[in-house]
Amino acid sequence: MSKGMVYIVGAGPGDPKLITVKGLECLKEADTIVYDRLAGRRLLSLARPEAEMIYAGKIPGGHTMKQEEINRLLVEMARAGRIVTRLKGGDPFVFGRGGEEAEALYEAGIPFEVVPGVTSAIAAPAYAGIPVTHRGLASDLSIVTGNEDPLKENSSIAWEHLVAGRGTLIFLMGMANLPKIMENLIKYGLSMQTPVALVRWGTQSNQRTLTGTLADICDKAVQAGMESPVVIVVGDVVKLRDKLRWFDNKPLFGKRILVTRAREQAGALSEKIEALGGEALEFPAIVIAEPEDYTPLDRALKSLSGFDWIIFTSVNGVAAFFQRLRRHRIDIRKLYRAKLCAIGPKTREALENYGLMVEYVPGEYRAEEIAAGLVGKLKPGERVLLPRAAGSRPVLPETLRKMGAAVTEVAAYRTLPAGGDGSAVKELLGRGAIDLITFTSSSTVRNFVGLLGDDAGALPEKVAVACIGPVTAATARELGVKVDVVATEYTIDGLVTAILEMHVI
Repeated sequence: MSKGMVYIVGAGPGDPKLITVKGLECLKEADTIVYDRLAGRRLLSLARPEAEMIYAGKIPGGHTMKQEEINRLLVEMARAGRIVTRLKGGDPFVFGRGGEEAEALYEAGIPFEVVPGVTSAIAAPAYAGIPVTHRGLASDLSIVTGNEDPLKENSSIAWEHLVAGRGTLIFLMGMANLPKIMENLIKYGLSMQTPVALVRWGTQSNQRTLTGTLADICDKAVQAGMESPVVIVVGDVVKLRDKLRWFDNKPLFGKRILVTRAREQAGALSEKIEALGGEALEFPAIVIAEPEDYTPLDRALKSLSGFDWIIFTSVNGVAAFFQRLRRHRIDIRKLYRAKLCAIGPKTREALENYGLMVEYVPGEYRAEEIAAGLVGKLKPGERVLLPRAAGSRPVLPETLRKMGAAVTEVAAYRTLPAGGDGSAVKELLGRGAIDLITFTSSSTVRNFVGLLGDDAGALPEKVAVACIGPVTAATARELGVKVDVVATEYTIDGLVTAILEMHVI
């Protein structure tokens, strides 16, 4: 069997968007991904579904794998002909032991590439509002291991040279040795009043920043319960934080928000949450599936030219409709007679992506408003096709029939319970680690309640619930779930706006 390939990739400091384009390509190409504790878990969801995931994380005082075992694993996987991506937090060659892994691959004759990453030494301070260099304050930068054994008789760190300049000092992996680091800096000549910042989980929504001086930062760290991973910043640039802090000023900073949409749709809401500084925890309550029987939809597609109106009530309905159209190689021009109606702007946008013009979008994005808005537009006797989710509310077809329309309602797709394990969410709720739960449809509510059981109706008081519209909110209340926020515009943008305006978290 031919040898495989190993990519040693820097995943960046934590924010998944800080991975490089090249790094993301390697991630998506991999047959096997060997990842570290500090490599963002959200990145793993971007890999191929069939990719093998192997955790090789290390924490202070405990290693899942020793370095020699990791080296051996990379060689074995490559010799088996696999494309391996070794995903490492930060940059693999900045105290990441990537050089040791590359040496092992070289000795074994395995081809490899190194993909640099954004190092936390620079990124964590930047997200805390601390530039590592700044005109008039610091014109040089030193990045130092903080992991050196404090009991070593002969330090490999030239402390006297570090303190001789006026530049910024960055210590990585040094939280356990913080007192010894501060002691050495003072011993070799730095003023006890030199500013210090500790940045924990830099670039992530749970980032914490603590500032002090060489004299008091250790006591402050103990009082604040600061633990690794922490980037230690020493120097006058720390003073700029009060003016330049930006990340932890975002409106959702530090908030953990549960997203219950189907996995393939969750990204849009998650990205908006993260852009506002929050952490999106994806817990899909539903999955989008094919209808049990395609016969009614297929029959309707074969007689498309006979319909006067086609009403789409979701983006999912649009996607399923046109996927089936392609499956039967039916020309889109068969739609020439039909006027198109979309329940909201995103559904309209999905249709416009096919080059189709939408006749009508209601001002309020729900089924009742579609029927009300078609009064005067829809003539008695006209034929209406309604491709949507199986089991949808009957109000729309019933109202259209009362208006004299001949309605053909067909299932284009189904929403099914995701079938996941609710224990992880229960645990997070139990320890107060979730601030807000979002629901974007009645089915997400029903299936969330099904996954959590009785616990869904007894959420902790501090956990807020936000619903995309009144129909979803009504379903939640019927199932015993309190509702704090209801969007007035029934879109993802509207939901996020409502969360911000209501100040519930």
